[in-house]
Amino acid sequence: MAKKQYAEKFPLKGKEDPGSADFGGLSGDFSSKISGLSSKLFGLIKIILAVIILPFVYSSAVSFSNEFAGIDTGLQRIFWNGVFTFLIIYLFIFEPSLIYSKGHKLLEIVFSFFKPMINVAPFLLPIYTILFFIIFGLLSLGIKSRLLTEYTLFLIGFSTVLHLVFSAKTIRSKKGDFLKANYIFGFSFIFILNIVLLAFGFSLIFNGFSFVNFCSTSFNIAKGIFYACFKQLFMF
Repeated sequence: MAKKQYAEKFPLKGKEDPGSADFGGLSGDFSSKISGLSSKLFGLIKIILAVIILPFVYSSAVSFSNEFAGIDTGLQRIFWNGVFTFLIIYLFIFEPSLIYSKGHKLLEIVFSFFKPMINVAPFLLPIYTILFFIIFGLLSLGIKSRLLTEYTLFLIGFSTVLHLVFSAKTIRSKKGDFLKANYIFGFSFIFILNIVLLAFGFSLIFNGFSFVNFCSTSFNIAKGIFYACFKQLFMF
């Protein structure tokens, strides 16, 4: 009886209440605060990176428009018809999210051999646009028809905007996005990559579209923006 009372008053080491090792929950609170600070720090870094690449978003769009203006006007119109057709369907009829999710799953299958890309590739790569470029390249080996080019351009315009819209929607809906850092940085990067892919694909289809000029113009415009900002901030 005496031993029992002694054990209750003076518990042996290693037999303490599990909650006591936690210092009343302080360690858990401390670790949660550290994780919260680290996520905010990464968020600030992403915001800084987003600001850095924003000039390239503008420059790539302007450069693409300049090069695209060099091809046949009728073909340009068909491409933009594909873009506007998707927007009308998305805004006024229904959201074709099933098409996007199917492409998402297709990319997961394609990159199943390299697991780190499974979570990234569906957001970065417009799978339908890439497939339309490949199909056009194969068909054009035996079929020389303007109609084939027109259908391909329409589908490329439609599929590119589909990818951009649903990628933006998916990134924006994620919780815990400090200052929308993931959305601003992620979508800016996706937009630039999609424009680069479009420019590369069109350079293979049209003689009037130069991928080298596209890259050079994009870089020079972005460089001019950085120089103007630097001049305003540090040169008086």
